[in-house]
Amino acid sequence: MSGIQKELTVRKEVEIKSLSAYLKFIIPSIIGVLLFMIPFKAEDGITIPVAYFANQINGVLGASIPPITVSIIALSVIGSFIAVVFKPSFILNSPFLNKLLNVGKFWLAARFLGMIFAAITLFKMGPEWIYSENTGGLLIYDLMPILFTTFLLAGVLLPLLLNFGLLEFFGALLIKVMRPVFKLPGRSSLDCLASWVGDGTIGVLLTTKQYEDGYYTKREAAVVATTFSVVSITFSIVVAQYLNLGEYFFHYYLTIIFAGLVAAVVMPRIPPLSRKPDTGYEGVEFKAEDSIPKDFSPVRWGLGQALKKAQTNDSAVKVVKEGIENVLDMWMGVLPIVMAIGTTALVIAEYTPVFTIIGKPFEPILALMQVPEAAEAAQTMVVGFADMFLPAVIGSGIESELTRFVIACVSVTQLVYMSEMGGLLLGSNLPISIKDLVLIFIFRTLITLPIVVVIAHIIF
Repeated sequence: MSGIQKELTVRKEVEIKSLSAYLKFIIPSIIGVLLFMIPFKAEDGITIPVAYFANQINGVLGASIPPITVSIIALSVIGSFIAVVFKPSFILNSPFLNKLLNVGKFWLAARFLGMIFAAITLFKMGPEWIYSENTGGLLIYDLMPILFTTFLLAGVLLPLLLNFGLLEFFGALLIKVMRPVFKLPGRSSLDCLASWVGDGTIGVLLTTKQYEDGYYTKREAAVVATTFSVVSITFSIVVAQYLNLGEYFFHYYLTIIFAGLVAAVVMPRIPPLSRKPDTGYEGVEFKAEDSIPKDFSPVRWGLGQALKKAQTNDSAVKVVKEGIENVLDMWMGVLPIVMAIGTTALVIAEYTPVFTIIGKPFEPILALMQVPEAAEAAQTMVVGFADMFLPAVIGSGIESELTRFVIACVSVTQLVYMSEMGGLLLGSNLPISIKDLVLIFIFRTLITLPIVVVIAHIIF
């Protein structure tokens, strides 16, 4: 096809005007935005509809969710064992089942470990340090119910955001910001927004699907997942309240936004993220984001691309099937990994001095920055790697408001924590290793800490 013919074809696609195309784009996209991105005030505070409905399901199912999640983890291990050892044709010949169950030996072992931890915790058989309320119990009874219902709703409903043109529309509007500033495609802006007002796990799920569908390179997927899967407003409020900083919430959240944006500019430009290859997901055709032709406005071009995408969805059955596969992929692929890695990290944090020792170098750094009670605050700089809420728990006894403010802001801007986000990232197909997570956590801490301390000294 000649350059002129290609240009004419592109223009024809952009100029789609049929009413059905507009409706296919507008209606599902509005529903998706309302469900995932519009916060409202509920009885328990500010939340989004998907999280609210997930909590309602939790309330109905209650104590039955932990046994259900343990059963799912066991099915994942049994299915993976059959796929890896016996290699039945019905699994290997199914693209979905093969991807879900035919995993490497390391991930099979990790799933098995997650099942052991889950069973010990559920039945309280074995070492107490595995099933205590601060280790395995925290995951099975607090985190797993949230992930179970969030994965259920988000998995089924994600196609509303992904499949009907909303990303194409946002991508065209924000490509001139995301590319030069963050070295990312414009469509990644929606990941950030969904995470910010909803939950970081939703951002990871969005990013994983986009990567697996060929819209992100390895570098872009790694950057988006570890930089833009930000902590939700809801969790930020919980941290502020726990550290008795409610009256400073406005200053606190603006500080998080500013420090987070600085980290988002710096992190893609330094290792390990800068060294990720700009190649797509294996076995999937990479779909590079189109640049906007000179005589098209971003709105007109984005609308044309959105309508084109919306018209590809001509089967409700296909959309529902994709949603169900999303749910099974997250339940069976991610839950056992979160259980294995999260329990291990929490056991290390709770029963060993590892994080206290690792936090020692931060003592002179905090003292040099004139942060009061530097010795007590030092370990909170690193213990968040195990679980994001641990810094708030440890720092709640510190008298200095300035120090508690620093702990609250840094713990939220670090982003990487193994009890949830780290487990999700490692359990997904995203090109991120445990070494990457350690380095990203350290660098994000070093970047955001000075910014937070300077602002804290101005406020207090």
